[in-house]
Amino acid sequence: MLDKNDVLSTVQMIDRQHLDIRTITMGISLLDCCSQDIDDSCRRVYDKIARKAENLVRVGCEIEKEYGVPIINKRVAVTPIAMLAAASGGDPVKYALTLENAAQAVGVNFIGGYSALVQKGFAPGDEALINSIPEALARTEHVCSSINIGSTKAGINMDAVALMGTVSYTHLRA
Repeated sequence: MLDKNDVLSTVQMIDRQHLDIRTITMGISLLDCCSQDIDDSCRRVYDKIARKAENLVRVGCEIEKEYGVPIINKRVAVTPIAMLAAASGGDPVKYALTLENAAQAVGVNFIGGYSALVQKGFAPGDEALINSIPEALARTEHVCSSINIGSTKAGINMDAVALMGTVSYTHLRA
């Protein structure tokens, strides 16, 4: 049973201290969307995100209403796209545009996963994705990108640091 003082304390936090839930995130594995044909892979990615996350925003809004605490962002996070780009080849920006379309279809604020994990070195697809980040972010509104260039266990991939610096510098000069 809830104590009356706990309820009042929560109401005060929401009202005076602007208590909120910053983000809810649905993680979706896209490994089963890999295809040697990038267009087929993108279609699978869109279909899976649209199917799995179709109720995410609605349920988030219901939770807000039920508990009276605002949820600021509803987000989807997917398997690093560099892994799919390695299988399909082609321009990774197609994946960014697919993620953008899926994010718009399900109504989320952000979709993360336009990413590569290069802390242990480059795999096929990683470099192409990294080089495409400026264009991908310029052409989308909801897509978030990240590159994992280091970890405590693997250390820092200095080749990845150099590439990221080059990509960023080239983009700033354009």
